Amino acid sequence: MRDVCVIGLGLIGGSVLRAAAASGRTAWGATVSEVDADAASRAGFEVITNTEAALDRAGEADAIVVLAVPLPAVESVLRQVSQHAAHCLLTDVVSVKGPMLDAVRRKAPYTRYVGGHPMAGSEESGWLAGSVDLFQGAPWVVGVEDDTDLADWAEVARLVLDLGAFAVPLPAHSHDETVARISHLPHLFAAILASVGAQGGPLAMSLAAGSFRDGTRVAGSSPELVRAMTEGNREALLPIVDDALGRLGAARGSLASTGGLAVTINAGHEGALALAAERDALRSGVRIDLTATDARDGLIALGERGGRITAFETGAAVGEVS
Repeated sequence: MRDVCVIGLGLIGGSVLRAAAASGRTAWGATVSEVDADAASRAGFEVITNTEAALDRAGEADAIVVLAVPLPAVESVLRQVSQHAAHCLLTDVVSVKGPMLDAVRRKAPYTRYVGGHPMAGSEESGWLAGSVDLFQGAPWVVGVEDDTDLADWAEVARLVLDLGAFAVPLPAHSHDETVARISHLPHLFAAILASVGAQGGPLAMSLAAGSFRDGTRVAGSSPELVRAMTEGNREALLPIVDDALGRLGAARGSLASTGGLAVTINAGHEGALALAAERDALRSGVRIDLTATDARDGLIALGERGGRITAFETGAAVGEVS
């Protein structure tokens, strides 16, 4: 197993460091946050406060480097990667993959890059918000592009499995369009719901129950992180926002003209049932020979059907699809 160097020790990066160490890998982290560095060190983890020194060690050990910094900080860190760990296997946990892929190709073109995004987290941030089991049973997108080396892809996917998640192979464009629907739009809705609710003053807050709490939970996330993911995914998010505005406009028009909201409410109920059915669907086994000429297409097809990789056998990725 390769060593793991984690750059950034917030909620996700800190959880990667914990889980990588628990899996038996040699792992160390680097962060510019004195608070996170101190907390991680006190917890018994190896933390290097100098990012360049951490990357030098990664280069010497031929470690997997995991970037766990916000998108706006990516380019400056990639310059350091290019100088100190240029030929390492590089992955990340950034929530937008198209801009991340572009940045790697411009700033660290000689690294062996395989993008990543764990679909796990909370509205909290920082080292203390992380946990060793944050990724247990979670989907983790592992990027497959035209130029992705499948041996490198398999190494990153094995790390993902070691951390307790399962790997979902996807190209950047598929990832970004999908997370715009199920992550970035919900963050925008949560922000709007929270601001509308707050206008109701103390009475609104005293009456707020489960539906409001559930709908606004992620509004408590760091505004800087939410802006980074939503603004960074602008191209994919804009048409999804347009779709949502169209549906809200139709609901408003129906409420004003007939007093009825059946179309909107029923469509939402059906959508919720469809999502639940997909989660509960029986899955069949899939085996993809990574040495086959069509392996890349097979991985992408699996991921885009909602499938996942759960194990590896000699020369093959083993997974499930409904």
